Amino acid sequence: MNKRISPVVTPPAVQAKRIGPVISPDRSRVLLRPFYPVRKDIVRRIVAQVMALTDEAAAQLLASVLGEFQDRHLNVRQTFLDRFRQVQRYLKDRKETTPEKQLLIGSYFSHEYSPESAALFNPSIVPHPDQSNLPGGSLRFVLSLRATGEGHISSITFRTGTVSAKHRIKLTPPVSFVTEPEPLTNAIYQKDLFARKLQEAGLHSNFCRRVVAQLPGEFILDDLRRALKSERRQMTPVDALADRASQGILLLAESNYEVRFDPASHLAQRILFPSVPSQSNGIEDARFVRFRDDDGGITYYATYTAYDGKITLPQLLETADFLHFKFLTLNGPAVQNKGMALFPRKIDGRYAMLSRQDDENILLMYSDNIHFWQTPQPLLQPAQPWEMVKIGTCGSPIETEAGWLVLSHGVGPMRKYCLGAFLLDLKDPSRVIGRLRQPLLSPNQDEREGYVPNVVYTCGALLHGRELVIPYAMSDYATNFATVPIDDLLAAME
Repeated sequence: MNKRISPVVTPPAVQAKRIGPVISPDRSRVLLRPFYPVRKDIVRRIVAQVMALTDEAAAQLLASVLGEFQDRHLNVRQTFLDRFRQVQRYLKDRKETTPEKQLLIGSYFSHEYSPESAALFNPSIVPHPDQSNLPGGSLRFVLSLRATGEGHISSITFRTGTVSAKHRIKLTPPVSFVTEPEPLTNAIYQKDLFARKLQEAGLHSNFCRRVVAQLPGEFILDDLRRALKSERRQMTPVDALADRASQGILLLAESNYEVRFDPASHLAQRILFPSVPSQSNGIEDARFVRFRDDDGGITYYATYTAYDGKITLPQLLETADFLHFKFLTLNGPAVQNKGMALFPRKIDGRYAMLSRQDDENILLMYSDNIHFWQTPQPLLQPAQPWEMVKIGTCGSPIETEAGWLVLSHGVGPMRKYCLGAFLLDLKDPSRVIGRLRQPLLSPNQDEREGYVPNVVYTCGALLHGRELVIPYAMSDYATNFATVPIDDLLAAME
């Protein structure tokens, strides 16, 4: 008697549906930023030449500058005055300046920067903190985007919008002004946490320990500067190793900082622009996640890549309201490469993160402290032809009743990027329980041209009811939206 062989059942292929709207770079959105000449003697010459103008000529020139630029920015006069204060030491006698000359001098050390002039891409999406006054079944969201401008400098910009009950996207029109936050000079540092970060960074000399010993349990940056100055004063002769240690301590402190936007500003007006050496060439690919704390409270975290022109470092953003942001360094041997994506809650009392240390495979790691990551374990490696070069995460895992849904990207022939997906066990994310054989989204003819051709990419999706909403970048130039029914996606998993 012949045995009956059951046929192999292949899950149905699934593809995301493009729904728009497309978000293109807006070159008219300009930021007023400091301008610094390359040499101090140039600064002195500019200041001297403005001072040599007659009061009438200076007033006329200032009126011309304000007439051309004050409608393109908020608080232009205050910005010019702030810039003047930064260079006033080059004046022979400040008493000789008129208010008009002060503002005019400030204008020479300011310039416009168009943060979106080159590209607006790699979006992530999270529920907005404010869900009030919405139609039934709708959800308000915050969309973060990587904006790239002159010099290929990347920053984080925002848009807001809603998803309707029928899963249609409506974006709030962006405001024309773009503003940066104010740094918080009195931001609080925790001594124990700072000491551990120093240790992880290799700054654990006797000099470092003596500096830390002078700090109170909670301190501000001025306390640290005083401790460094006090310790250096006691050192004779000057110690080159202590010099380097001082620079390292300050660099670490300045890389862990806080900023706050004007509460009157619109969220789409706000931009997080590079402001410390480690991120001088870019804040790249923020992956925001709405994280539920142990006490039920909500914190928005974002892993991002800091780039100084040579080295890329994964770092962390923290906010509760998209007004007040904390920039935090991540430490430990597992903090390297790109693509770190935090789970939206703890698992068995520990933080969990997906990452890619080897520029090829996806790894999983756990930590008792969100700042420190030690030992990643292999999770997933390239398998299909469209992902044979490498795979990586596309945002934080999304919790479903079937498991942790993770969007991924795969790189195949001709360095073409496609989106895929896989499923992890809810209780034990080290178990891969499902995976798409075919891409969920591939670049079509309308999407393959851009700054980096043949790429679709996302830094995070949103589950709205039974529909997965995916904002995605098109060839590192602009951003579109796609959706896919979650049940169809799960059914297509192998």
